[in-house]
Amino acid sequence: QVQLVESEGGLVQAGGSLRLSCAASRLFLSRNTMGWFRQAPGKEREFVAAISWSGRTTYYADSVKGRFTISRDNAKNTVYLQMNSLKPEDTAVYYCAATALAPTTVADEYDYWGQGTQVTVSS
Repeated sequence: QVQLVESEGGLVQAGGSLRLSCAASRLFLSRNTMGWFRQAPGKEREFVAAISWSGRTTYYADSVKGRFTISRDNAKNTVYLQMNSLKPEDTAVYYCAATALAPTTVADEYDYWGQGTQVTVSS
């Protein structure tokens, strides 16, 4: 059973930075696209970023482009989301997810999900 475990999120002021990590339970990440999604209260889960298994291809939601960076270290079975210039509207529960498909923005195409971690950005 593959498990994805996100690092603890946190409370940060607007304009600040935070890095999330997601560790897989066993040798798993190297052949899987990894993605980050988020869900704010009362809203649908939305795509944030995705990275191919090689790390060469990345996708970002327009709302985070230029502020967030997704990366991965397959030797450590870990994927990261560096979040800079955070805004109050970035407040959400963030989830990492994995799929055997090529990078995709569609949540239903991801097979494995972490438990989620809360990120709160204060104004």
